[in-house]
Amino acid sequence: MNHKFDFRDLFIYDMANNHQGSLEHGLKIIDEVAAVSNEAGVRGALKFQFRQLDSFIHPDFKGDASLPHIPRFLSTRLSQNDFKQMTVRVREAGLTTIATPFDEESVDLIEDLEIEIVKIASCSASDWPLIERIARARKPIVVSTAGLNLGAIDDLVRYFESKSADVALMHCVALYPTPVEKLQLNQIELFKRRYPQLPIGFSTHEPPDYLDGIKIAYAKGARLFERHVGVETEQIKLNAYSSTPEQLRAWLQAYKEAVAACGAERRPPASHKEVESLRSLKRGVYAKKKIEKGERLERSAVFFAMPLQDGQLESGDWKESFVADRKYQPNEAISEEVFENQVSNEDVITQIILQVKGMLNEARIPIGKEYKIELSHHYGLERFREFGAVIIDCINRAYCKKLILMLPRQKHPYHYHKKKEETFQVLFGDLEVEIEGNRQPLHAGDSVVVHPGEWHKFQTANGVIFEEISTTHYNDDSFYEDKLIARLKREQRKTVIENGLLMSAGNGYAESHSV
Repeated sequence: MNHKFDFRDLFIYDMANNHQGSLEHGLKIIDEVAAVSNEAGVRGALKFQFRQLDSFIHPDFKGDASLPHIPRFLSTRLSQNDFKQMTVRVREAGLTTIATPFDEESVDLIEDLEIEIVKIASCSASDWPLIERIARARKPIVVSTAGLNLGAIDDLVRYFESKSADVALMHCVALYPTPVEKLQLNQIELFKRRYPQLPIGFSTHEPPDYLDGIKIAYAKGARLFERHVGVETEQIKLNAYSSTPEQLRAWLQAYKEAVAACGAERRPPASHKEVESLRSLKRGVYAKKKIEKGERLERSAVFFAMPLQDGQLESGDWKESFVADRKYQPNEAISEEVFENQVSNEDVITQIILQVKGMLNEARIPIGKEYKIELSHHYGLERFREFGAVIIDCINRAYCKKLILMLPRQKHPYHYHKKKEETFQVLFGDLEVEIEGNRQPLHAGDSVVVHPGEWHKFQTANGVIFEEISTTHYNDDSFYEDKLIARLKREQRKTVIENGLLMSAGNGYAESHSV
């Protein structure tokens, strides 16, 4: 699905019936909640609940005070004009409008008031007449999933995908309030794995003073949040799962602390202070004896000790294959120039394979025992990270299957095949394919066909794994636009990696699945 609405870091404040049927009190809730939300600098959305009570409640039961919810709904009724005034106030306060309709007529009201987002409550997430009416409104949709099994959630996702709807899923537990031991926050991770194409959130009903819930939910991957809100007076007291503005302020602060503590989603380089802290504990390489220029730095010729000096070779970088760049006296620090001047192709290839294995692990893609790995380096290994790809040949019969991995910012130059037809399908990451001058961005699940004779090239911004399904592959069937590449023999622009190197490149998912 192509999401147009950005659900990330959206905070939904559910007024529910906490307006107590009073327009004045409803406006007070909006003003005070908006002040807290804007002070926190988050994207806030104020949510109404709409029920057309004259038709929503069966006439024979409107006077039955023993039934749950119905007396409260009737006693807190607001008019459509009241909701119109509150909708205007929400926008004036800088918040997004959102509403939960409990019947089809309420979707009409959402459209009349031009409310931006529709929320489907857990109790309505299997109400298909209502769901179908909501889909026709063509608005962003947030769905709570309390009480639903995975089959029912799968069905919802399938339906909204078929309608090209903009949807976010909320983990939710319909206990009011929800005890801590019933929060089931691991469901957020399950949703992220099962529905990677959807934003996942957390709709909360735990006691307002329990702040660890939102921290854990964020750490598990929730990126939008919902909580009930209200304002207390001498006459009005809130229920056990609604937050006062002060409690909301603490809840939002807990979220911001979780964001700060979790940090970046990708692994960044270490900070300068961290590097310096670790460096102060590292060992350097020192000459144990007199060493001549060009002499092999065997283990018996060196020792490792603190401190690691500026410009000195670290103990972790030392290899017996290094040779001295100059003369050294006993106890003298070995220069890091030894390392920088003697990086071998094998070292470069090992680092590439480790990165490839990491990508396969992250994407959860196993490969079988029978495969061949090639590094395509059109301008040499030294420019591999700029131009090239890692090709894992899985099957080559009348049909062919390959996995192609490209590192961040890698390009594969213009070429065509006389015999082979290819279909590329992206499994992980992003890919831009250019065919005969026409660019096409692809993301996970997208595919494109390249016919014989069509010039094509591709590149990635953040790294990609894609599957190439084709007719039989022939080694003499790639023709490059760049004459520098075209003149090279195949073995000059390809390095074949020994089968099993991925398995030997450390522990992890790939190794445990016979890569």
